[in-house]
Amino acid sequence: MTARVYLKPPWMQRHIANRLVPLFQRSMISRLTVKGRRSGRERTVPVAVLDHEGERYLVSYRGLSDWALNLSATSEGRLTNRGRAEDITVEEVPEADRPPLLAAYRERYNGMPTVAGVLDALPDPADHPVFRIHK
Repeated sequence: MTARVYLKPPWMQRHIANRLVPLFQRSMISRLTVKGRRSGRERTVPVAVLDHEGERYLVSYRGLSDWALNLSATSEGRLTNRGRAEDITVEEVPEADRPPLLAAYRERYNGMPTVAGVLDALPDPADHPVFRIHK
C-alpha cells in the first residue's frame, strides 16, 4: 500500500484563511460541499475551480486531501460561488493527462500564498488528484 501524499495546511490557513478567502476572493474561490466517505456528513472546503480549454476542473494541489478522497468515492458534490449553488458530478483525470492541467493551475493561481510552494514540494502529477467537472 502506498503512503498518502498530502501537505497539511498550516493552522492559520485551516482555521482562519479558509474561512475568510471565499469572502474576499469571490471571483477565484468557490466552496465545494461533498459527503464524507465514512460519515456521510457533508463537508465544505474552499476550492479554486480551474477553467481550461472549455472545461472546468478541481485540483487538489496539496495532494490526496480528504475532500479529494471524498469526491473520488462519491463522484458528486455541490459548488457554491457568489450565493449560487450548482450540483456537479466529476470524473478523475488520469495521471498522464494531469501535467498540462497542473501547469495551467500554477499559472492561474500562482499569486495565492501557498500554491507555488506546495506544487514545488510535490512535483509529481500523480500526487495531485484532478477532477473534470460535469453538470
